[in-house]
Amino acid sequence: MTPLPQALPDVKRFITTHDNKGAAIFSTAVSEAVPQTSVPGAYFSLAYATNSLPISLQKDADLCIYGNYLKENPGLAISTGSVCRVVDIGPGVTSAMHRTVSLNYGVVLEGEVELILDSGETRRMQKGDIAIQRGTCHAWKNITMTTGADGREGPGWARMLYVLLPIDPVVVDGSGELGESVPGMGVQPST
Repeated sequence: MTPLPQALPDVKRFITTHDNKGAAIFSTAVSEAVPQTSVPGAYFSLAYATNSLPISLQKDADLCIYGNYLKENPGLAISTGSVCRVVDIGPGVTSAMHRTVSLNYGVVLEGEVELILDSGETRRMQKGDIAIQRGTCHAWKNITMTTGADGREGPGWARMLYVLLPIDPVVVDGSGELGESVPGMGVQPST
């Protein structure tokens, strides 16, 4: 796969906490640099994850949970908690059609993507646009075009930010319960 270009810098996240006097400080529990995991056509960066709602911050319980997820990545969604993930999508790549049992906020940070639904409907999304994905079967296509140093236009990378939250099972009249489907994504099933 094409290595990450300089146009997309490494992902950093800054986690806040409190000192023993209650003043806000930056946590040093985990590195600010977010590690990347390679999947077919993309790179995933797990910016944060929790395993419960509401989230317990007592004694940095959430930081311990996140540290464990960094060692062993969860699936796309966590059925009892939240996931914040950055995905860098390779030039011209279309993800597999997939569904998670989650409510997803998808924000275009860089480039342009097309959100494709299993009905065939599509929406072109540009930098700053937000998709609210409500347990539907969908795919993402990177349609970014960039101009190189030589002045020629060609496909470029796109970067998305996703926040995934748990939902009750999706039940559609006539179709029954619509469960998770992540074929060809190169990820574990959701937990």
